[in-house]
Amino acid sequence: MAARIADTDGRVPNPLLGELVAWAEQQLPRLIDDVCAATRDRIDLYRDESIVPGAELRASVAVNLQFILDGLAGPRTGTDLSTPAETGRRRAHQRAPLPEVLRCYRIACAMLWDLFVEHARRVARPDFLDALLAASSTLWRLSDEHALALTEAYRSATAELLVAQQRRRSALMEALFTGRLVPESGSWEVGRLLGLPLDAKLMVAAAETSGLAEESLVGVERMLGGLGIVSAWHLTPALQAGVIALRDEQREEVLGVLRAAAASRTGVSPSYESLADTPRALHLARAALADISVGEAGVREFSTSPLAALIAYDPDEGRRLAKEVLGPVLALPQEDRVALLQTLRAYVDQAGSAESAAGVLHCHPNTVRYRLNRVRELTGRSLSDPRSLAELVTATDAVRMDADG
Repeated sequence: MAARIADTDGRVPNPLLGELVAWAEQQLPRLIDDVCAATRDRIDLYRDESIVPGAELRASVAVNLQFILDGLAGPRTGTDLSTPAETGRRRAHQRAPLPEVLRCYRIACAMLWDLFVEHARRVARPDFLDALLAASSTLWRLSDEHALALTEAYRSATAELLVAQQRRRSALMEALFTGRLVPESGSWEVGRLLGLPLDAKLMVAAAETSGLAEESLVGVERMLGGLGIVSAWHLTPALQAGVIALRDEQREEVLGVLRAAAASRTGVSPSYESLADTPRALHLARAALADISVGEAGVREFSTSPLAALIAYDPDEGRRLAKEVLGPVLALPQEDRVALLQTLRAYVDQAGSAESAAGVLHCHPNTVRYRLNRVRELTGRSLSDPRSLAELVTATDAVRMDADG
């Protein structure tokens, strides 16, 4: 039984109230049953005993009611709130919503009060009712003390659980991005623990931090969640990176959210299917990030070309290829070199249309054709030859990535 609580005003309890409490203790088993029944009837949480078993609910109600009755019976010398505190911690670990837990306490206290009033009226003794009204403030104070102890313990336990969850989530994300997954917890299991749907496409977004370990995509997880898109994020001193699960038709929505949130350079990987490929996707997202000028806030997608991905994975080989294929072009003065490389890139991006490339470059189509002819003369590679074209495109990507890096 809990230790007694001293009367705050030092008054000696009314002996008539003692009689009323003694009578209530005789009714306690039935009252506990009634409170449990009312709680299950009014609160869905307790109706499903998979969260809070019925025996546990009954024990909690019994302790709460006995605590109040003991407090009304006489002055106490100390307060023992360890039981409601333990209940609060346990409900937090059970993921029971705090408002629902507190509602159970209110139901118990209200039903005890109704029992008192009903008995006082039934025996037709005005002095009983007067004693009960005089003690009403004590009754509600005791109930509040009990609920407050539970609430403080619940919130403390919830904070501890949140910190532990964040640490675990951070460790899982690091394992996903680095590829260092322990044998018994592969990428499928990591995805499940992170809440990522297993039947969706994936993409990685990587953004430079605005400051040391400061998010530059503030609120991005919430914004994506508002669209029904699940994501998981990891923050390091220099990078904020996330894995985003999406359907093909949601890609533009995701890019729109990223553009709205981006406060620094942000790169986006091509879509991929297996979480095991996340380290590769992160590498490509960082390569796309590097394609944005330093100090500029924006979002850049990495090329969907497998050749571009190949060069991104082996920069040294990319530099060797660029020198071998485009050496004479790279040896030109900067103005000529940039003009030829930009023209070649625009021509390829516009599906081999000189007219479309001219529109992008704001020049005449004949100017495009003249520059492409110079590329052919300098490199000895014709754009009409598939192998030569592949080499030129790959070498151009390698030059761009090397310059961005």
